[in-house]
Amino acid sequence: MIKLIKIELKKILTYKIFWILIGLYFIFLTAGLLMAEFMINNMVDNLNKQSPIPFPHVAIYFFPWVWQNISFFATIRYVLIFPAIIIIILITNEFTFKTIRQNVINGLSKAEFLISKILLIVVISVIMTFFLMIGTLIIGISHTADITFALIIQKSSFIFGFFITMLCFQIFALFFGFLLRNTGLSIALFTLYIFIAEPILYHLLKAPFIFKNNISPYLPVNSIIRVTEYPSIPILKQVMGLNLQDSISLGTCCVPLLYSAIMIGIVYWVLVKRDL
Repeated sequence: MIKLIKIELKKILTYKIFWILIGLYFIFLTAGLLMAEFMINNMVDNLNKQSPIPFPHVAIYFFPWVWQNISFFATIRYVLIFPAIIIIILITNEFTFKTIRQNVINGLSKAEFLISKILLIVVISVIMTFFLMIGTLIIGISHTADITFALIIQKSSFIFGFFITMLCFQIFALFFGFLLRNTGLSIALFTLYIFIAEPILYHLLKAPFIFKNNISPYLPVNSIIRVTEYPSIPILKQVMGLNLQDSISLGTCCVPLLYSAIMIGIVYWVLVKRDL
């Protein structure tokens, strides 16, 4: 297993596009975090001009709520797309440059090849979770007065939710890459599905005249995003009536993990049946 991880790490650590896309992920995330508090408090200011009951300004990066808020902003689809594209490129390049065929000739089984890619996804998810956790601790400590250990860890389970989201989203990208085997086509169809096809399908399935029971939350991407579905911002509940998420639910984690297991199973079956 360690040998497989080393092989994959050698491929990506000198790969410029890997560092560029990881950098873009953190740039977009940082920009979103900087804008979020400003935009929310600007909304509060506008509401206070119209409402006789004043709304307090919101500090969204203090403990314990900072875990939930940063995990939410780090798992919106507009930033998750960057690590997903990395996985698609790495997978499809194996077919484009025939390196998968060479690996199999050199003694690596198809199962081991797939396991190596899954291990890479796990490693990337763990590393990004670690950096997000460190960043969240720094932001939370710098924004919070009267810090206690109990306060710091109170909502820290949201970092686990971030890990599940990151892991499952990348496995979904792996699924596209293995099935389509073409970089441009895989990225195009993956992006189309993420941003257009599933959102349209989501709203169609919510319509009561189509389905009596709403199954839209169980669509693949939506089930992944739902792990950390809402930030903890009281003004959203007061003004928009949203039911804010209190904790990470085991049920919401199981759905994307089940999808991931099914996708890995399909990829393995296709990998065995199709020529390299």
